Amino acid sequence: MSKPEWLDEDPGPVVRPFALIRGRTRSSGDKFDLIAVVVPTGASAPPEAIIGPEQRRILELAEEGVTVAEVASELDLPLGVVRVLLGDLKDHGLIEVRPPAQVSPLPSERILKEVIHGLRAL
Repeated sequence: MSKPEWLDEDPGPVVRPFALIRGRTRSSGDKFDLIAVVVPTGASAPPEAIIGPEQRRILELAEEGVTVAEVASELDLPLGVVRVLLGDLKDHGLIEVRPPAQVSPLPSERILKEVIHGLRAL
């Protein structure tokens, strides 16, 4: 049998994403919106045995206040995996996931029609 050859210098991740979350597909992070903001709570991080390097990186990113989507992008992991990791950190009390900021309500149909009529009158 021949030795396997890599076609490029970067063989990709050594650990499969589902291994990072021990095969789980659900956690308390399932409800996190993509644009929800992740921030630290200020609690001290537990020992290495409790959280892994990916979660430590999430804690570093959270210092700046990042969205769930940005965390997934920075870690280059699927969103489902990131939600499980975030849920674990939230369960440990290390992060808080704030809902996205409320956007102003859309104008009513009546106001939009008045604007259109006003523009047509010009």
